[in-house]
This record gives sequence, structure tokens and C-alpha cells, in this order.
Amino acid sequence: MPLYPLYALLFLDAGVSAGELSLLFGFWSVTGLLAEVPAGLLADRWSRRGVLVLAGVLQAAAFAVWTAAPSTGAFAAGFVLWGLAGAGTSGTAEALVHDGLTEVGAAGCFARVNAAMTVAELLVQVPTALAATALHALGGFPLVGWVSAVLCLAAAGLALRFPEAAVDGGDDEEPSPGPGAALRRPALLAAVVAVALVGGLDGMEEYFPVLVAERGVPALAVPTAVLVVSLAGAAGAALGGRLVRPPGRLLGALLVAAGAGLLLAAATAGLLVVAALGVAYGVYLAVLVAAEAELQRRISGPYRATITSVAGVGVELSSLLVFAAWAGGGSGAVALLVLAVAPAVAVGLRRRD
Repeated sequence: MPLYPLYALLFLDAGVSAGELSLLFGFWSVTGLLAEVPAGLLADRWSRRGVLVLAGVLQAAAFAVWTAAPSTGAFAAGFVLWGLAGAGTSGTAEALVHDGLTEVGAAGCFARVNAAMTVAELLVQVPTALAATALHALGGFPLVGWVSAVLCLAAAGLALRFPEAAVDGGDDEEPSPGPGAALRRPALLAAVVAVALVGGLDGMEEYFPVLVAERGVPALAVPTAVLVVSLAGAAGAALGGRLVRPPGRLLGALLVAAGAGLLLAAATAGLLVVAALGVAYGVYLAVLVAAEAELQRRISGPYRATITSVAGVGVELSSLLVFAAWAGGGSGAVALLVLAVAPAVAVGLRRRD
């Protein structure tokens, strides 16, 4: 959405203080955490396609509120709406895609499709930034906001066309266990924890501009350097989608390599830091894509979106470890955190056929 790279500037233009900005982000995070699992349960019990459509409408409403009445109160209400929208898409989208592929006998393609979704999310940053710049030049924040709201509604309309597979709820004599009982299966619980830990590490992306600037990349070159790292991440995600049920030990080893790359980036300067960071991020996203695919493979029954949302809550909580690591020791501490997660991933994602 064109508003993504500019909404912080919109807040500042409306007179939001630094303290109020942190409070707004808090509304966003808390709403997402509280709504994540209920949204997944709603998708499983009602309609995954319907929840995706509702999420698009809620996000459009958030941007409309911001644009129509730019004020601290409106921004808070918009973040609550956006938090609800994000909760509605996180586990639901993966569940819808996986079950749709399963219905046509292509469940083994989930990793590649999920990788393609991740790659698209990274690559779309380039045209989004260009569109935001052009729209702001033409009509300022109002034009950017209204166009973003319309695009959200267009996405909701597109979601209406998604096919929705029938969810296997088991037969009448042996109904499927609820999500709580399903999560007591050791193999599934281990995968949920592994995905939560790996997914939380993606919080390191927030610090890439700071890291490359600290390591000597000129300020004017920082956006380009971060774009190169994102492109490397997209390449890694695409490669991760090609891995066919990699053993947990391999994923753990790859995560160790990613951590080593981050340590190298923290100890070098200039172009080398960009190269090291790009390789580390690409390897990390390859592990994340493979881990998410393994989680979906281990889920059975009608509560796929709910269980994926439980993992999503874990991702949000474990990302706090990244923020704490950076606050305590910078990029080196984040690299050590990646290395510490590697053994848990190797154990949690080992094959249990």
C-alpha cells in the first residue's frame, strides 16, 4: 500500500509526539496479539475466504479514518482496525492456500507457493515506494491515503474470488479434536514453537538501516543498501521454497550460517557489510519458508488457521527477544540470538515420520 512508507510522516505532520507514536504502536501490537487466535478460530469455524475479505475492508476503514480525520484519536482507532485486519490474514491465508492445494492434490507445492508469497511481499516494496512518492507529489497525504483505502477494498474484492476448499472436520463418529488437543501432539507443538522462534527473528529487519549506517554506509546510500538486502532475502525465500522437506539438522545448520553472517556484518564495514547482511537474511528466509511449510504439513483437521494463528502469536512474542537483544548489545547480540535459536529449530523440525 502506498501509505506504508509514509504513515509515520503523516503522524508527524498531524502533530503526533514521540510518546504518542509509541502509544499508537502499542495499540497496534496489543490488538493484533489479542485478536490473532480468535481470528483464526473464526476463519476455521466460519469462512477463511470471508475473514480475508473482512480483513481487507477493516484495513481500508483504518486508512480512511486516518485520511478523513488525521488526529491522535483517529490514528489510534485506525491502528485498532489495522491490528484486527492483520490478525485476520496471518494464519488464515496460509490455511486457505494449503487446503486449496490439498483439494487439487498439490499439497506438496505449498512450500513453493508460500515462498512465492514471501518473495512478492518483499519485491512489492519497490513499486510501492515509487507509487507513494508520485502520489504524495500529486496530492499529498490525502491522495496517498484514499488510494491506499481503495486498494485495500480491491484486495478484498479479489479475495472474494478465491476458491475455498471444504474443511475436513472428521466423521460424525470420531469428530476432530479441538485446537488445544491438537497442540498437545508433540510433533505439532514442536513445529509451532520452532516457527514462532524463527519467525520472531524477522524483527531484525527493522534494524538493517541502522546497522548499515553504523558500519560506514553513507546516508544517501542506505535505502539502496537495504533494498539490496531485501532482494537477497527474496532470493533466499525462493530457494527455501525449493527445499523438499529438509531435515531439521539442515535447517539448524543454515540458521547457524545466518547467525555467522550477522556476526560478520557487525564486524565489517562498507560494501562488505551489505553483502554479509544480504547473505545472512537470504539464508534466514530460506529457513523460515521451509519451517512454515513443515508446520502446515503437520497440521490436520479443521483448525489449521487457528493453530497457525497460535504460531503467529508466538512470532509476535519472540520478536520481543530481538528487540531486547538489540537494545542490550546491538547487532552482535541479535546474531547470538539467532545462533541460540538454531538448536531448537533443529530439534523441533526434525522428521518424525
